[in-house]
Amino acid sequence: MTYYIINAFTQGALKGNPACVIPLENWLSDGEMQEIAIKMGLAETAFFVPEKDGFALRWFTPDLEIDLCGHATLAAAHCIKTHLGYREPVVKFYSKSGVLSVRFEQNKYVLDFPSRPGVPADLPESISKALSHQPLEVYKARDYLLIYHRQENVEALTIDRAVFDQINLGTGGVIVSAPGISHDFVSRFFTPQATILEDPVTGSAHCTLTPYWADRLKKSSLMARQCSARGGELECLDQGDRVFISGHAVTTHESGIQV
Repeated sequence: MTYYIINAFTQGALKGNPACVIPLENWLSDGEMQEIAIKMGLAETAFFVPEKDGFALRWFTPDLEIDLCGHATLAAAHCIKTHLGYREPVVKFYSKSGVLSVRFEQNKYVLDFPSRPGVPADLPESISKALSHQPLEVYKARDYLLIYHRQENVEALTIDRAVFDQINLGTGGVIVSAPGISHDFVSRFFTPQATILEDPVTGSAHCTLTPYWADRLKKSSLMARQCSARGGELECLDQGDRVFISGHAVTTHESGIQV
């Protein structure tokens, strides 16, 4: 099988969030896909097979299968368009989060994802104790969303992993966010008990970030930056029950793997 390493939400070889993408004719077993994801050692490995008028898509971290992943969906769309020669303007994916579509727009990819607004929540003690400083507001959707006063708070935040890993959020994680200096908002994303603590750029987190900041800033179109060490740029559009998340992608590696 051929696999591709594709950086999402960037045009740089050392920026954005790298995903492994593996096109298949038929599904491997769950165990085989999980083993490949472990060996690849990236935040997510995406597998897809032809289905109906599009492709069935699944995402695996080195630890488990998850229900939604933005950057690996963008990377899969880039693979289908750039390496498989797909010529339609939109590619449709069938996933555990329903039907997802990606529109090809010049050299960008526009993800059509479900909106997942958070509701006010209490912060679990195991998360609170793990944070170097406390948030102003707390919300809960699939992930916890912690709001801070300014970008510097988000950039300076540190996590006590021994404490943080005491909580089990299933497929969810913790988003920290604040108003940006040169963007509408910035964020970071952490997953307890995961092999990779901080995700470089998290498309699915923007299903919760976008409705929050659209409401707070009273604007539907937003520019976002995930300020991890690698960093990534996202354009977000709030569309009610849907969120459009746009970004670039670049292939950095192509090789083969035998199962």
